[in-house]
Amino acid sequence: GQELGLCFQRRFLAARQLRAFPWPELEQRLRSAPGSSLLADILHQTILHPLCVKYPPSIKYRRCFLTELIKKHESTTAEPLDELYDTLADILNEKESTRCYKNYLLPTGESVTLSESEAIISQGTTGLVTWDAALHLAEWAMENSTVFSNRTVLELGSGIGFTGLAICKTCNPKAYIFSDYHHCVLKQLVENIRLNGFAVEPETIEPKSEGQEAEGKNYQQPKLIVAELDWGSVTEKQLLDLQPDVVIAADVVYDPEITASLIGMLQKLSTFRADGKPPEVYIAFTIRNPDTYHLFQAELDKVGIGWQIIPVHSNSIFLYDTQSNVTMLQLFI
Repeated sequence: GQELGLCFQRRFLAARQLRAFPWPELEQRLRSAPGSSLLADILHQTILHPLCVKYPPSIKYRRCFLTELIKKHESTTAEPLDELYDTLADILNEKESTRCYKNYLLPTGESVTLSESEAIISQGTTGLVTWDAALHLAEWAMENSTVFSNRTVLELGSGIGFTGLAICKTCNPKAYIFSDYHHCVLKQLVENIRLNGFAVEPETIEPKSEGQEAEGKNYQQPKLIVAELDWGSVTEKQLLDLQPDVVIAADVVYDPEITASLIGMLQKLSTFRADGKPPEVYIAFTIRNPDTYHLFQAELDKVGIGWQIIPVHSNSIFLYDTQSNVTMLQLFI
């Protein structure tokens, strides 16, 4: 029972889709061993989990989840579990909101908690939700943590911060620079960074003091910076201040109109490097339109930026659509 409860917990905390749950296995367990203990365990591992009580997923999601759980329960001869119905009643009385929380469990046992928009597009941007490529990139980073360890990382198009927060909690970077341009995204990004126990530094890089650690955490506290970065009009001073060892981005290759700006930004990062050594660059993206993907590759070839496809990583930590066609490239600028 506990094993199934933990399975539900991992799927529930990220709050992405109901069909990701092992419903058939639950129904089989309930029919073979009717009783309320398994359901109570699942309830306390999901909706009543302390993390979800403090940072609750969307009302709609919790309501749908509980409704489905109750259906499975009622399909057996088990005694009714009052706590299920009481919890559903409490949720039905909550006030609807345009925002919700999602909690992603890390291999370390910690979590990344994000405040996200309920809508894919809100306030004129798609940057207020977490996309599959960000989850894919974070998984790859954790499997290749030496790429980031004790190095300065710049993320282009950070959105609301999932990839960066996961890397900061698992890969021990020296400094991490989140960057985006939309003011609503930047505001939400700062809120999520603080929500996860990090402090945001001014937009400059300074040496980290020895032994500096996040309170109650088992990783060193990197220096976190949030930078407003417009690829098309970035200044030489901004680039000289950044000086990243590693540049990453997730889901920034989706619009042909911004391809030129992105490639120009990468070229400038290589040019304005104090030691003359270009940063390592890794980009993850979902191929929604093959023409856009091929255009990006063609434009890279045109300016002499080399690229190679990074093989699919072996670890699967977060829940996302495995059919979403996420690809990762390493670029040589």
